[in-house]
Amino acid sequence: MKITSYTTFALRSLQLAALKAPELIRVDDVVRVHGLARPHIVKIVHALGVAGYVDTQRGRRGGFRLARPASDIVIGDVVRLTEGPLDLVECFSPDTNTCPLIGICKLSRALQTAADAFMAVLDDLTLADIASNRGDLLARIAPLEEGIVAPMRKTR
Repeated sequence: MKITSYTTFALRSLQLAALKAPELIRVDDVVRVHGLARPHIVKIVHALGVAGYVDTQRGRRGGFRLARPASDIVIGDVVRLTEGPLDLVECFSPDTNTCPLIGICKLSRALQTAADAFMAVLDDLTLADIASNRGDLLARIAPLEEGIVAPMRKTR
């Protein structure tokens, strides 16, 4: 299974907010630390604010911070917000299904079980869990915050 970059960026933004809590985080902080495009982060932070995960503050000294404790933010819920339904195959969606095997296909059932297991793991994980190694994470991002080195990027 693979989640979109939108979801990854949302989780990175929330993680940085958890690491810096209760400080206000600027969109530019996320952009600098993770090497992401500013318009994407603005859109993500807005969506996270509308969903109640972050409080946003406009203006020159604006930014965002967690709207609730990191231990109350379930990663599975964030993934559902940002990904929508995890329809691995077309037959998962009654609106788009064209497969005549719906209801009797063992592959479909196995894929649904796999998707459910994937989400069950994420439902047992909170933002506090993914920020629990705070010291290591802050040490890794410190040079990035100062603009000393470019973020590490995965190449294919």
